[in-house]
Amino acid sequence: MEKSDPIIVVGAGIFGLSTALHLARRGYSVTVFDRQPYDESKYSYLHGADAASADINKIIRSAYGGQTEYQSLSTEAIAAWHEWNEELASGKTIPPGMTSKDRVFVANGNISMSEDSELPPWEQACIDGMEKAGHYDTQLATTNPRHCEVAASRGLSSYMDPFQQRSRGTKPVGVLDTTGGMAIADKACRFALHKAREAGVKFVFGPQAGCLQSLRFNGSKVTGVQTRDGKLHQAAMTILACGGWTPVLLPELDGLCEATAGSVILMKIPTNSPLWDRLGPQQFPTFTFNMRAGRKGGLYGFPRNEDGYFKVGYRGTKYTNPVRHSDGKERSTPATRWSAAERDGAQLVGERLTDFPREAYQVIHTFLDKYLPELREENIPIATTRMCWYTDTFDNHFVVDRVPGKQGLMVATGGSGHAFKYLPNIGNWVVDVMENISIDREAIQAWRWRALGNKKPINNLMEGSQGERALGNIALSKESTIKQPAKAVL
Repeated sequence: MEKSDPIIVVGAGIFGLSTALHLARRGYSVTVFDRQPYDESKYSYLHGADAASADINKIIRSAYGGQTEYQSLSTEAIAAWHEWNEELASGKTIPPGMTSKDRVFVANGNISMSEDSELPPWEQACIDGMEKAGHYDTQLATTNPRHCEVAASRGLSSYMDPFQQRSRGTKPVGVLDTTGGMAIADKACRFALHKAREAGVKFVFGPQAGCLQSLRFNGSKVTGVQTRDGKLHQAAMTILACGGWTPVLLPELDGLCEATAGSVILMKIPTNSPLWDRLGPQQFPTFTFNMRAGRKGGLYGFPRNEDGYFKVGYRGTKYTNPVRHSDGKERSTPATRWSAAERDGAQLVGERLTDFPREAYQVIHTFLDKYLPELREENIPIATTRMCWYTDTFDNHFVVDRVPGKQGLMVATGGSGHAFKYLPNIGNWVVDVMENISIDREAIQAWRWRALGNKKPINNLMEGSQGERALGNIALSKESTIKQPAKAVL
């Protein structure tokens, strides 16, 4: 490929934005297509953007247990997040509608907690892995008296006990990653979009001009795309980075990737509530809770944002929406409140696009009732719910590689619920793969095209419409029946 050869990126979520930005930095000619009108929605889920990247916040962390390939990648990303904040604060780079007072990263820490009596192995591995890399006292265990003293000396005691368990006679068990915090997701995407445009990337948004209709071929070589408006767009390389829709668009990913949904609630904290300060990022970290506890765990959450939204999510069960596609095979297809019933030519499961899994609701509210009973006591209702569609792989590793048997086609997908933190830097790695640079690195090897074989999967994929996680087989509640004060329903 020559630098002047056109490259098409399909998808303007974090994989697509980051890849486009780094392609442009290396001198390539890049056009990004996405069917969503992000210039209008501004990446806000509350205003109609339905990609996983379109959100109010995402967790940032360095520690990854024994997975040092992601630990190194996270350390690199966090340095870039701080640089982006500095760019904003200096006024050097300010997207339309944002100001120098905005931030895309809040360094309020991330605590990984459990109900175990002692520190679980994964949390201990986080401490060991970061110390081995020379990052001492960045991972502070709530069960370690010296770590608690370090936290107190840094003014982090409230972050070590975010649910005030000690005042209730129990001890918190977890590890605070002091390098982490949260990305302000919608603003971060707008910032990356603006930087990419400044670097020369062209963006085509909208349900017609920006929507991929089909790939174009010359034999086995992909020569570009046709969009829904009938126009043909030539490319020397096409990169699919379509989030949860990627496995639907590229059947070759069957068995490797699948769209699965996390379940999210937003509660709005009044400014006159005592919880406004207590759950603010100046005192409250991002958190995960019982992440390896199966269906009764898998919880995560954030401090309230500037608009008062307090967000809690559930991934203990990763729900699917299997639908039969034109080749006769069932593939899980994202279905959100913003979905059209005919999306991608597949019939969605009913029209219940604002319904919410009863199991998720029960697990979240059991947790909140125990650890934040003040929400119930103050009758703070659920403001809205969301099914957030990620792309899981069977091993939780990303997929960044050329598609076998299709020259001129790559994928950057399979975020498995932990990719957003790499918005500033993942595209640099994607371009390295395209240019065949240092592909022996551990992370890149983990992202290669692969099959399950005899390995035991972390995620069971493609269970189909008979699977117990399929939306058609689980109990759902109307959003209108749960958007009422928690005290009335617990």
